[in-house]
Parts: sequence; C-alpha cells; structure tokens
Amino acid sequence: MQWNEITTLEEWNAILEKSSERGQVILKHSTTCPVSSNALSEFESYLKKTPNSDVDYTLVKVIESRPVSNKIAEDLNVKHESPQIIYVKDQAKYWTASHWAVTSAHITAVLD
Repeated sequence: MQWNEITTLEEWNAILEKSSERGQVILKHSTTCPVSSNALSEFESYLKKTPNSDVDYTLVKVIESRPVSNKIAEDLNVKHESPQIIYVKDQAKYWTASHWAVTSAHITAVLD
C-alpha cells in the first residue's frame, strides 16, 4: 500500500469529507527536518507490512503546501506539529502523534 500526496485545499476537503465513510491517515512532513525524515521512514515501513486496508494514507509537505497544512490544523482543532500523524474519522481527529512518537509500532497499535 502507498500514500498519496495532496497539495490543494480541494484535495484536503475531499479527504475530510471521505473520513465519514473511511478512515484517513495524514502524515504532515517537513522536507528539511531529520526528525520528519525518520517519521516518513517509519510511516513507509508500516505501509510495507500489512497496513490496515480500511484506511487511506496521505502525505502533506508542510513547507511546500503550507495552506493545506494550516487548514488541517484548523479543521481538526490540532496544534500544528511536524512531523505529525493524524488519524481522521467522521471528520474529526481520532488520534495524533508527533515527532519521535511517529513509529511503525505506534501506528500499528492504533490502526490494527
């Protein structure tokens, strides 16, 4: 399974809407941060195993897609952090973790 990158507010709005039918996992990633690089590796490691197939996986680059990153924080009422993983269900934050807490083991514990 793979993640899809979003870059527009329209794509984010569609994901938020879709979360009413199907879980959505968003990884907010900074392309300039080593901690974020580690979180992306952990995210991809989870996806290479047997990820929850009832969930869609999305990546948002926080620098390149700042308006999308800010809108996610606003819509879900979560403080912006990077890296940050957010599990969205029914158009609301169900779970979030940031920095070194974004691990394959942590993702597995929440999603599986």
